[in-house]
Amino acid sequence: MDIHFPADPPRYCGPDLTLTFAALVDGERVNCSITAEALEDHFGAKSPREEDTLRAFNGNRHKIEDAARRLLLELGKKPVILHSGYFRFCE
Repeated sequence: MDIHFPADPPRYCGPDLTLTFAALVDGERVNCSITAEALEDHFGAKSPREEDTLRAFNGNRHKIEDAARRLLLELGKKPVILHSGYFRFCE
């Protein structure tokens, strides 16, 4: 399975408190998301506000994409959501 992540900026969703970013899995676009809680708990976001979550995401993008890659390898071409609990168990 060929997985890579375009350099597109993530999209913030205020109602869901998530950032969504794209993965290309065998050439098909798949949405990946990370919760603000995960960004606060594991990547230093100061709050769930857009600017704080974007700063934490951009500073840790490689680690976050690696986690998304692991889930995509397990699940296939399905959207993934990275919750705080995932990082507790995979680290």
